[in-house]
Amino acid sequence: MNGKEKQLAQKIYFILGGLFISSLVVSNLIFQKFFYWYPFGKDFTIFGANLFEISVGIIPYPITFLVTDIISEIYGRKKANQVVTTGIFASVFSLGIIYIANFAPAIENSPVSNELFSKVFGQTSLAVLASMTAYLAAQYIDIQVYHFWKKLTNGKMLWLRNNFSTITSQAVDTFSVLLLLCCFEILPWNIFWKLFISGFAFKLMIAVFDTPFMYLAVFLFQKKFKLKDGEEINID
Repeated sequence: MNGKEKQLAQKIYFILGGLFISSLVVSNLIFQKFFYWYPFGKDFTIFGANLFEISVGIIPYPITFLVTDIISEIYGRKKANQVVTTGIFASVFSLGIIYIANFAPAIENSPVSNELFSKVFGQTSLAVLASMTAYLAAQYIDIQVYHFWKKLTNGKMLWLRNNFSTITSQAVDTFSVLLLLCCFEILPWNIFWKLFISGFAFKLMIAVFDTPFMYLAVFLFQKKFKLKDGEEINID
């Protein structure tokens, strides 16, 4: 790979990293709004749980797993872990900003009052702590599982490692974050399994849905940088 190709690969890596971090931070900020989505009708249930009763925070979150899978495939395990770690620092930083903003008194004519701001963001610190703990475990599991299947299949069967890694990590993430949110009394225990089933089922659909995008991304990288199946780019 020549100098121009390496520079281009570095730029794409930073763009993917920015997409990952922004998706992660946004999902932590908007998680408190829940909605119903009825692709199969209002009466469709699994184990007594209506599908789908989910947080809007789940909308950008699956993007992070797609991005880490792309980075894992093209740039390797080390670069994927670096993006995950950077995402954690970004979440902590955003939490600090929110914490300071929550204590800044609103003026009389402020469109957002102290009470409204606290209601929306007041529980963000505990939520982000819970989310980051679950996220840390899930993302590192995702990367480890991805490379386990990549090594086992000698770089073949991209769909297998993409889906298996995402499904495993999303199960860990969904269970862990709901467990912590219920322990912190941010969510009531009586809706734990309903939210888990809804959230995990939604993520399973996303995992299957993003497979063509994964193939497209890998195809474009292989075509641009003349990579073989399973081959990675070194941008260090």
